Amino acid sequence: MEKLVRLITMAPLFLQMLLVSFPFAFAGHDYGQALTKGILFFEAQRSGYLPSNQRVKWRADSGLHDGKASGVDLVGGYYDAGDNVKFGLPMAFTITMMSWSIVEYGKQMAANGELGHAMEAVKWGTDYLIKAHPHPYVLYGEVGDGNTDHFCWQRPEDMTTDRRAYKIDPSNPGSDLAGETAAAMAAASIVFRRSNPSYANELLTHAQQLFEFGDKYRGKYDSSITVAQKYYRSYSGYADELLWAAAWLYQATNNQHYLSYLGNNGQSLGGTGWSMTEFGWDAKYAGVQVLVAKMLMQGKGGRYASVFQQYQQKAEFFMCSCLGKGTKNIQKTPGGLLYRQPWNNMQFVTSASFLVTVYSDYLASAGKNLNCAAGSVSPSGLISFAKSQVDYILGDNPRATSYMVGYGNNYPRQVHHRGSSIVSIKVDSSFVSCRGGYATWFSRKGSDPNLLTGAIVGGPDAYDNFADERDNYEQTEPATYNNAPLIGLLARLSGGHGGYNQLLPGTQGGFLFYCLHVKVFGP
Repeated sequence: MEKLVRLITMAPLFLQMLLVSFPFAFAGHDYGQALTKGILFFEAQRSGYLPSNQRVKWRADSGLHDGKASGVDLVGGYYDAGDNVKFGLPMAFTITMMSWSIVEYGKQMAANGELGHAMEAVKWGTDYLIKAHPHPYVLYGEVGDGNTDHFCWQRPEDMTTDRRAYKIDPSNPGSDLAGETAAAMAAASIVFRRSNPSYANELLTHAQQLFEFGDKYRGKYDSSITVAQKYYRSYSGYADELLWAAAWLYQATNNQHYLSYLGNNGQSLGGTGWSMTEFGWDAKYAGVQVLVAKMLMQGKGGRYASVFQQYQQKAEFFMCSCLGKGTKNIQKTPGGLLYRQPWNNMQFVTSASFLVTVYSDYLASAGKNLNCAAGSVSPSGLISFAKSQVDYILGDNPRATSYMVGYGNNYPRQVHHRGSSIVSIKVDSSFVSCRGGYATWFSRKGSDPNLLTGAIVGGPDAYDNFADERDNYEQTEPATYNNAPLIGLLARLSGGHGGYNQLLPGTQGGFLFYCLHVKVFGP
């Protein structure tokens, strides 16, 4: 503090004003520490039998009979947010984005000692997805339902809610759910290709079967699993997930069939038509467009080059919109945060910032700039923008609040999260009833008894305002898909570019390049 005062007295007047007004803006952030915490969060979201190396000690085994009534083992996986339901669509998207984070920035994660933990987090999810896909044309897409779950406030270990399992099949299709799950398994197969090749092949088989299933029997999953409609309705339909799955299957296999699928179906499935200003668990078009643009920059377009150029134009529309330099720009708060909606806005911030970051590295590797309506932007300009979003999340904002639980000194203490807000079963094994949990724990005004380390909560409103209150679910509830793209961002910011070409064929953004030179032990 004394050094800061001395710096202020020596600085010019305008700089003094900046330092006093924004005391955290010049301090910098420990991205490595934030990365460690961001990955740890996933251990708090685990369902099933917890392993001996479980680091979040206040959690215990839960959901141990999931799937039993349907004659299938669905124990495991992740709870999506602050409740105890296992929703298949956002879980699969979470795994896709964790895998993409590792594929691009695994080398930087390894430098931080976090690659093993990140791979374990992916495998916890893919182990469950394998169980959820017992037959080529059957996929279980939900365990539990939001209505009965939200009626109760119980820690996962005490659940008394309905744990019915819901599936899609040829008579009750769900191309979006099948496509996203295929994408997750294909992306994860890249992660495990060197360290666990048999597991990678198993994932790839499931991914190929699920893509075929989703493409052959078309329909929206929430028309089949209707209990999901209130919570994870597929507003964008299934066309984006089919393209998304094809893109990841091509990345994983280099099979021309999937490249041709992207080329032949770009127009009919909307990949070359939709100009997007969001990317998340529902709408995947911007992610598809970035991946196809990468293929084009790698020289893989071939006879589809003109079609892939249309994908790339849409990818760059998204980038320019994020930077405020396009023809239709994404709204920002006065403090500079991307803003789309009041409910869990942070999911869009982390996902969009991840896309901006990987696209920046693709452009840098290709020696190109981004051309927007308002001018040209260098790759470093894109990275600077993504960094500004991460820095806002970590505390560089008008409230000087960190929206990552446990990072910094001023972070949310009353998180909308059942497990975090109720005393650990290991501390007090007394049963917490369905409604009793609301009366005793939900209504408490004190800090959570269990620290949900690394969780990214929903975040502030359009004017940078935030209320740290447990019943303020729009702002204080975390989600796995908030964190999944952020771990890639934090690894990139912590470790820098990494010194390799993101477009080198076969290296998958440097991760496999790293694995070829350093032995990586997968989980």
